[in-house]
Amino acid sequence: MTSAPAPPRWPRPPACLRSDQMAAPPQGARVAVAGLVILRQRPGTAKGVIFLTLEDEAGVVNVIVWRGIYERFRRAVIAGRMLRVTGRLQRAHGVTHVLAEEIEDISAMLDLLLAEPAPAGG
Repeated sequence: MTSAPAPPRWPRPPACLRSDQMAAPPQGARVAVAGLVILRQRPGTAKGVIFLTLEDEAGVVNVIVWRGIYERFRRAVIAGRMLRVTGRLQRAHGVTHVLAEEIEDISAMLDLLLAEPAPAGG
């Protein structure tokens, strides 16, 4: 009887919280999160604010990107498939957001999901 291969480890930069760990830090804490970009929204009524939803192995994280931050990290926000976002934690009306301060395109880490596992015993 053989066991199924273990699922690949989710690529995560050092010091990034998983989505299921977002309840622990206090309001206003500086946090880093990483995940696949599953949604980008730029409502016409939002005055240049962009809303991102990142997905990791445990769930989703909501990110708010103010206009000045967007202009600084435009390429990553537009083209990144996987992002690392550092910012301040905000909780309002039962919803937790990260107010982005820095955004890094880490799409290259997706290759780790596709990498062949090392053969056992050698």
